[in-house]
Amino acid sequence: MNLELVPMILGAGGLVAALLIFAMLLKMPSGSGRVKEIADAIHEGAMVFMKREYTILFGFIIVLLIALYFGFGSWHTPLAFMVGAVCSGIAGYFGMFSATKANVRTTVAANEKGSASALSVAFYGGSIMGLTVASMGLLGLGFLYYLFGSDPHHVHAIHGFGMGASTVALFSRVGGGIFTKSADVGADLVGKVEAGIPEDDPRNPGVIADNVGDNVGDVAGMGSDIFESYCGAMIACIAIASAMAVGTVDLMGGSKSNLMFLPLGLAGVGLICSILGIFIVKIFSNKAADVALRMGTIGAAVLFVMAAYVVMSKLGIGTNVWLCVVAGAVGGIIIGLVTEYYTGGNPIRKLAKSGETGPATVMISGLAIGMESVVIPVLTLAGIILITSTLLPEGAGIYGVGIGAVGMLATVGITMAIDAYGPVADNAGGIAEMAGLGEETRKITDGLDEVGNTTAAIGKGFAIGAAGLAALAIIAAFIETISAKVSGFSLDIGNPKVLMGMFIGGIFPFIVSAITMRAVGDAAFDLIKEIRRQFKEIPGLMEGTAQPDNKTCVDIATKAALRRMMAPGLLAVLAPVVVGFVLGAAALGGMLGGALVSCVLLALTMANAGGAWDNAKKYVEKGNFGGKGTDVHAAVVVGDTVGDPFKDTSGPAMNILINVMAIVSLVIAPLLAKMPNGLLG
Repeated sequence: MNLELVPMILGAGGLVAALLIFAMLLKMPSGSGRVKEIADAIHEGAMVFMKREYTILFGFIIVLLIALYFGFGSWHTPLAFMVGAVCSGIAGYFGMFSATKANVRTTVAANEKGSASALSVAFYGGSIMGLTVASMGLLGLGFLYYLFGSDPHHVHAIHGFGMGASTVALFSRVGGGIFTKSADVGADLVGKVEAGIPEDDPRNPGVIADNVGDNVGDVAGMGSDIFESYCGAMIACIAIASAMAVGTVDLMGGSKSNLMFLPLGLAGVGLICSILGIFIVKIFSNKAADVALRMGTIGAAVLFVMAAYVVMSKLGIGTNVWLCVVAGAVGGIIIGLVTEYYTGGNPIRKLAKSGETGPATVMISGLAIGMESVVIPVLTLAGIILITSTLLPEGAGIYGVGIGAVGMLATVGITMAIDAYGPVADNAGGIAEMAGLGEETRKITDGLDEVGNTTAAIGKGFAIGAAGLAALAIIAAFIETISAKVSGFSLDIGNPKVLMGMFIGGIFPFIVSAITMRAVGDAAFDLIKEIRRQFKEIPGLMEGTAQPDNKTCVDIATKAALRRMMAPGLLAVLAPVVVGFVLGAAALGGMLGGALVSCVLLALTMANAGGAWDNAKKYVEKGNFGGKGTDVHAAVVVGDTVGDPFKDTSGPAMNILINVMAIVSLVIAPLLAKMPNGLLG
């Protein structure tokens, strides 16, 4: 069999597995009456948002497609760009569609069959997302590698796939993040704090919008986020290997073509291991939810490390490259465990206790946790860079960083499944509360949701680490591409243009964070006014004898998200083009370096501070420090309200921002090589 066909075959097989699980999911009971009515409202709201978002995105993609065609004068890069955008869009859409079908079935399973059955159903919903992300990436990238991988004149066109995937990811993550957190903040502030009613109370007009947001932000958005890092790491490795000197290739073992194929091969066996990991979770579903999910994750990772060794042996590639994969996989686990500690361990109890002295001390403590949590993950990333670059010969070290990122992301099928499980479980609890299914059902869904919060926090840390390594590898590929065509090109820190670029790059994470935070605040303001109006003007709403106008709240959040997602998207795509062609390739390289460091640091701070505030609130709501309705509870709710856009809007946007800027730079690198000093050079 032609080796280049294997990624496409495995990708197609992964899609078949996802469709089989989806078919199993649809056969499960979906409820009736009030349960079905609520679930249909959530599903309809999510699909309307996605349709409107993709309509706007389609226009933006067409503009970029035309620009790429005229810029390169050929169809190769535009084709790859379109394939990347379509694959990312399908993964996000189908994954979210499945999640909105799984949520109500999880509720029904919890109500009728118990915890083990509910865990299985929720995890099935997440598994469809995970397998679709992994399979679409492997299928699309495998197809382009089959077309262009052996052609030295057109192999660069594959980079367009990453640009297409990143463009969709940016809009999906930012748009979904603005929607979900504006709805969450609006519903919480008026419902919990002002009206004094429980979370997911059916009287609250913002609750349906909040549940819709869990899907468009934490399922579709997160899926697109991981998809672009997953594909970006593979693309970077292909690009670096294609430019590698013959002597360096000989020292590493194998051949240049095998080193180019390796990331696809690793992703292929990673997909198989992810499917096996899903079976492991199913086997252990009668145990505690956290035990079952952890067994699946660890099992898939162990199987992958062993399978990776076999793949490299078959390709004749040296053991040191395999050790780079191990370093990346272990690094991902370390980052996940550190995130778990800071968002679920002793720091949370201390943070909750700080609520005894009011919201101000909650804010101070949460920010301190977020800042402190940066240290070990960043040192871990530095360690991965050191180990991988030391293991490989001079001139190939950065390939080790890229293959380490592939190692971290290869089992994305199970990683994304466990992450997407969280919003499904959260929605299931919301449906149970709104439908009044009773304390026992809500206890089961709350237990699943609690585990889901932890897995989501770990997933965010993992996504940041993976995005950082993938972006670093893409930046290295950018430097290699320019160096191959411009003699003596390097990013020398003594070069004023490089230094200038670093400071310019450091601006972008902060301005994008400001735009997205302000967008959440403005949209939440509009929602709060609407929710207050309904409580005031709809007779019998607070007494539970009248129905809220949920659709108006969904519409407000949708319009706000779609209107405000354009600025970050344009900034990320246009900044590399403007800086590169005006100031030159050296300034652009410096800008990418500055943006990378700032993005990783800010993303970790925001994600972990937000996760800590969220879990401190939940810790109090369990009855600690007086429980719900106390001043301590009000204080930690304020912290959670600030933390929501931190961890689910602005923080995640950092991952995509740096990858979009890096992949756009890599795509335009051949054009920049023709005028490396820029218009002002």
